[in-house]
Amino acid sequence: MVSRVAIVVTTLFALLPRPLAAQETLTLDQAVAAALANNAMMRAAKAGEREAAAHVDEARAGYLPRVDYVESWQRGNDPVYVFGSLLTHQRFTAANFALDALNHPDPLTNHQGMLVLQQPIFDSARLAGIRSAGLGSQMAQQMTAEGRADLALGVTRVYGMVLQAIAGRKAADSAVDAAKDDLSRTEQRRDAGFVTEADVLSLRVFLAQMQERQIRAASGETIARAQLNQLMGVPLDQPFSPVEPPPPSAAATAPASDDEAAALKSRAAIHRANTQVALADTARTAAKAAFLPQVYFQGMYELNGNTFWNRASAWMVSGQLRFNLFAGFGDAARLKAASAAESRAKAERDNVLDTVRLDVRTARAEYDAAIAREAVGRAVVLQARESQRIIRDRYESGLAGVTDVLRAATALLDAETLRIGSIVDVMVGRAALDKAVGRLQ
Repeated sequence: MVSRVAIVVTTLFALLPRPLAAQETLTLDQAVAAALANNAMMRAAKAGEREAAAHVDEARAGYLPRVDYVESWQRGNDPVYVFGSLLTHQRFTAANFALDALNHPDPLTNHQGMLVLQQPIFDSARLAGIRSAGLGSQMAQQMTAEGRADLALGVTRVYGMVLQAIAGRKAADSAVDAAKDDLSRTEQRRDAGFVTEADVLSLRVFLAQMQERQIRAASGETIARAQLNQLMGVPLDQPFSPVEPPPPSAAATAPASDDEAAALKSRAAIHRANTQVALADTARTAAKAAFLPQVYFQGMYELNGNTFWNRASAWMVSGQLRFNLFAGFGDAARLKAASAAESRAKAERDNVLDTVRLDVRTARAEYDAAIAREAVGRAVVLQARESQRIIRDRYESGLAGVTDVLRAATALLDAETLRIGSIVDVMVGRAALDKAVGRLQ
C-alpha cells in the first residue's frame, strides 16, 4: 500500500510544471558553441564555403576534355549542300557531274550524327580562372573564420547583457523590498510622533522610483534573453539560467608580450588580405597572359546518310593556334587596371596589418582596466552594504535622517550595478582580446 502511494505521489510530482529555478544552466562556452552550430548566419557562411569549393571544381572542369554528341537533320536542294552531302554519304557517282544535276539537284535529306572532342592544350585565361577559384575558396573559409570570431564576441556581449539585466532586476527587487520595509517602519514612527509626514512621502517616492527601475530591469532582461536565444538559433522564449563567471585569476591577467606577433600570424583578416593580394596578382597575370597564344586540339567522328539507319562514317582531327595581334588596346587597358588593383590590394593589406596591431593594443588595455575595475567593484559592494546597515541602525536610533537612508540604498544599488558591470567588462574584454589575437575563429 505504501509502495503504491509512493508511486502515485512520484508520478503526480513529475507531471507538475517545473519552477523557474529549475531552468537549465547555460555557461558562456555553451552559449558560444550553440551559436556557432545553429546561428543562421553561420549556416549561410558554411554554405558559402561549399559554394566556393564547387566553383573550384567548375573552374578545373574547363581544362578537362569536352565530349559532345550532336544529332541533326537537314533537307534541301541547295547545290553546294546536295553536292557535299552526297560526298559525305559516299554515294557520289559520275551521273552527279551532269550540269543539270549540279545546277538543279533534287532535294536531299541528310541525317548527321557527330561526336566531337575538344581539349585545350594551353589557355592562360582558364589557368587563371582555376587559380582564382581556389583563392576564392580560401577567402570564403577565411570569411567564415572572421564570422565565427565576430559571432563569439557578439554572444559574449549579449550574454553579459543578460547577466547585467538579471543583476539589475535582482537589485531592484531587493531595493523594492527594503523600501517597503523602511516605509512600514517610518509610518509606524510617524504615528508615534518620531518623524514627520515628509519622511514618509520621501520613502514613498523612493519606492515608486525603485518599482519603475524594477519594471525596466525586467523588460531589459526579457529583451536580452531573446537576443541571446536568437544568436544561438533557438526559440526566442526558450528559458535558461546563465552562470556568472568567476573572478579572473592571476594567470589570466598576466601580460602577453607576444600578442601582436600571434595576431599577425593567426588573424583571419590578415589571411584574407593576403588572399586578396594573391587574387589581384592572379588577375594581373591573366591580363598579361592575354597576349600569349591559345592552343586547342579537336577531334570529330561523324555519320552522314539520307536515312537514319543507312549512314557513312568519317573522322577528322585538327589543332588550333591563336595569337592576339590587336584587340583595340583593350588588353593593354585591362593589364593597366589589374596592376592598379594589385597596388590597391597591397595598400589595403598594409592598413589591415596596422588595424590588427591597434586592435591588440586596445583590447589589451581595455582588458587590464576591466580587471582592475572588477576588484574595485567587489570592494565597493561590501562597503555599500556595511554603510547601509550602519545608516539604518542610526536611523532607528534617531541619529540619521531619511535622506541618509535613501542615499545609502541608492549607493548600494549603484555599487551592485558597478560590480556586475565590471564582471561583464572582464568577460567581454577577454573575448575581445582573444578575437584581436586570433584565438576566436
